[in-house]
Amino acid sequence: MNVKDKIYSYYYYADNLEEIMKKGRFSLQAIIIIFVCLVVALSLGITDLLISKRITSSVEETQKEKALNIAKMVSVSPQVIGSLEGETNPKEVQAFANQIKDLTHVNFVVVMDMKGIRLSHPDPGEVGRKFRGGDEGPVLQGKEYVSISKGILSPSMRAFTPIKNSQGKQVGAVAVGISLETVTKAVHKGRMGMVIGTLIGILIGVTGAVGLARVIKKILLGLEPFAIARLLEERSSMLQSVREGIIAIDQEGKITLVNRAARKLFKKAGLEGDPMGLKIEDYLPSTRLNHILKSGGTEFDQEQDLHGVTILVNRVPVVVNNQPVGAIATFRDKTEVQLLAEQLTGVRNYADALRAHAHEYMNKLHVILGLVRTEQYHTLANYVSETVNHRETELGFVTENVQDPVLAGFLIGKQSFARESGASLSFDCSNKLPKPVNQEITNDLITIIGNLVNNAMEAIADRPIKKVDLKLDYAEDILTIEVKDTGMGMTKAMQNKILDKGFSTKGDNRGLGLYLLAKVIEKLEGDLIISSKPGKGTNFAVYIPYKAEDEES
Repeated sequence: MNVKDKIYSYYYYADNLEEIMKKGRFSLQAIIIIFVCLVVALSLGITDLLISKRITSSVEETQKEKALNIAKMVSVSPQVIGSLEGETNPKEVQAFANQIKDLTHVNFVVVMDMKGIRLSHPDPGEVGRKFRGGDEGPVLQGKEYVSISKGILSPSMRAFTPIKNSQGKQVGAVAVGISLETVTKAVHKGRMGMVIGTLIGILIGVTGAVGLARVIKKILLGLEPFAIARLLEERSSMLQSVREGIIAIDQEGKITLVNRAARKLFKKAGLEGDPMGLKIEDYLPSTRLNHILKSGGTEFDQEQDLHGVTILVNRVPVVVNNQPVGAIATFRDKTEVQLLAEQLTGVRNYADALRAHAHEYMNKLHVILGLVRTEQYHTLANYVSETVNHRETELGFVTENVQDPVLAGFLIGKQSFARESGASLSFDCSNKLPKPVNQEITNDLITIIGNLVNNAMEAIADRPIKKVDLKLDYAEDILTIEVKDTGMGMTKAMQNKILDKGFSTKGDNRGLGLYLLAKVIEKLEGDLIISSKPGKGTNFAVYIPYKAEDEES
């Protein structure tokens, strides 16, 4: 397998591992081990391919150089030259050549004359015969070279060197052969180091991968990648679906999360562009998230101006191992919160009035049941007649003057509530109040009247005279709502604070009713006048625009 094929196979398995990871078939530890083994094996495999050729070439060059050096050493031997010139006994050459062969561990050392007749050979029977192999021609012409051929012995690498006498005349040649099997063994021995290194590298890689996987898994709280991906998708869907704006920062104060609702509010406030990755103080200079990040404290229900848009903000730090690593803020348009509070207050007032009305009738039914059981039918007839006449008068007056049935029902319920509380709630309407063009104003009227009447009822709770007067006057598209009580009244200082959020003379966790009342009046572009003197009661007068339905339509 070449380098290109190995790289291709690595990416093939890497892609398959990615698919396996997505399907959650293997644990994080197994995936890391497989990846590390692939990387180590690929790296060492490529290294092996690149270096093995060099090793083979280097070994072959070394063997060639060895054979040539031996051949040169034999070619300059006086004993060999003398034998070729007939000055010494040729048998001495055979002994000398075999001695050199044994000392240098080569396959053969053959000395031949200019006719190619051997003077030495590892097989004594071959001495005196012509050199075999067919590659000796160039050396007899004075060339020095290396070739690969097979003679009587096994295939070998042969180094040829001409033998010259002292006058420079060639008198013969020497051939030194090294078995190709010996060359192959030398190459294999050189590559074995690479194989051992590869195996050690893989072992070290696996050990490191196991340790790395354990550390990563500990950091990830034991969660597998597919579980983290699922949690991330669920978190993203959840954060994008909530109506509150959410923005989060990291330890460096950079924005890391902005949900859809937050982007919508930012756009409403004129903040353009993608805030992700920006410094929080650069994008929102008025924020206090950096303070939360440093202090580790929390802030709830804080108002913040966002380029003209008032929002209600909750700010909390993100703590990991008792150390703040970020901060997160949730916020919503204050106008929406106020509208929701107003609607809830109106519904609650309406429900309280209906509950009091139902309770009053339940008491009357108990009286009727008692008179029936005691057979006091004359008294029963008078009681029923009186009750019916009173209710007809009361109901008739309210329903005749207030044409909005929801508002009329609310006022009747408030009268019942006052009677249940032992107080008197009188109702007067100078002009008939028609239905409004915009039905949403009914909730606002219930909020206004409900809070004013409730506040008046609490003011007269401990007074000897418990009386509240409610008056509605509609003229020229203006509705006047006036509520007067016989309570203790208020000082000027109290009147200046009575509409503040949280201010109350009745204890903690109070002071929201009149605050919401003021916000509703402000929304309707109306006015509120408070008249009060200590010991002489309080009078609230509200003036709001009121568009009535066209009676002819």
